[in-house]
Amino acid sequence: MLGKAISTLCFSMAATAGFSFLVSMACQPAEKEATVVQSGSAAVQVVNAYPNLSFSQPVEYTHANDGSNRVFVVEQAGRIRVFDNTESAQSAGTYLDIRSKVASGGEMGLLGLAFHPNFRQNGYFYVNYTKSNPRETVISRFKASSANASQVDAGSEVVLLTFPQPYSNHNGGKILFGPDGHLYIATGDGGSGGDPQNNGQTRNTLLGKILRIDVNSTEKGNYGIPADNPFKGNRDGVREEIYAYGLRNPWRISFDNQGRLWAGDVGQNELEEIDIIEKGGNYGWRLTEGRDCYNPKNNCDQGNLVGPVWQYPHENGNVSVTGGVVYRGKAQPDLQNKYIYADYASGRVWALTYNGTKATDNQVLVNRAGTISAFGEDANGEMYLLDHGSGRVLKLASTR
Repeated sequence: MLGKAISTLCFSMAATAGFSFLVSMACQPAEKEATVVQSGSAAVQVVNAYPNLSFSQPVEYTHANDGSNRVFVVEQAGRIRVFDNTESAQSAGTYLDIRSKVASGGEMGLLGLAFHPNFRQNGYFYVNYTKSNPRETVISRFKASSANASQVDAGSEVVLLTFPQPYSNHNGGKILFGPDGHLYIATGDGGSGGDPQNNGQTRNTLLGKILRIDVNSTEKGNYGIPADNPFKGNRDGVREEIYAYGLRNPWRISFDNQGRLWAGDVGQNELEEIDIIEKGGNYGWRLTEGRDCYNPKNNCDQGNLVGPVWQYPHENGNVSVTGGVVYRGKAQPDLQNKYIYADYASGRVWALTYNGTKATDNQVLVNRAGTISAFGEDANGEMYLLDHGSGRVLKLASTR
């Protein structure tokens, strides 16, 4: 998610965090008028969800929806850890170790994990990682010997698809199954700064996109194209895997209970944005950054673009959005149905209220939560935050 840091403050943040890819290009303030009311801080704080556990550069927290109480944390270098979802958990085992396959560091690494909807029956789960020589993103499947296996053989890998990465940054990385049973894949624009290859707007590449594939089909070898993908069957060279395009570096996507797909797209120089992804939608990059023209700087044609539901400027230390989740748990009833997201660099966590048509409120929950690299949910819909720098899994708790 890093383009290039151009101020001492940005470099300081990157060095302190130890995780450059979540610090965006610039830290200079950008005067932008807020489009919704921004209310004050809520009476919540972050606390350590598992005081006895710590992880190395965590980037994903999820569960297998298999009826067990287990949860999984992905470490960027290439390990998946597993443990029982209790506050008193004493240890986290190694579920899968593919560090020998993964090229990690900066923005590269093991970046996504998704369990098949029928995992309990078939043992399948899917990962998104980067490799070197050649530098590529790999989407692959592994198979657990049983649903309750404590460790998975790295040799069970089946590669679904790969695509080249021209630069080491902007890899996206999140994968998840939608309500339709298809696998959604968030990809960055290929890296460097300003999308020099215009991958976001070029539809014959998988970069700068949200992809959707059918993992239960063999039409393309180890996957297929859903029948209603917007470009399926085209004769113009457009990649059929594309679900939506025009994204710079969608860092974390999630579905809410209404089936809406939310994305946090990291900005270039001035703006961070929150999008609701629509099938076939063009989200503007590199024509636009947020709602502003980027390339060209003026008079860009925005007629067919889908604008963000919320954007915020690079000011007060905010420079790199971490997309979150619409809260559906019970521990924090005041946050029900609000989109909770963060800024990696400043550590702020917000709750965005969306009425189905537009954002109506954006509330600061916590001012300094840590270097939040991802949000996750357990089987009960309770939300967790990953502090990439400290290696802790956090949760929100009331201060009342």
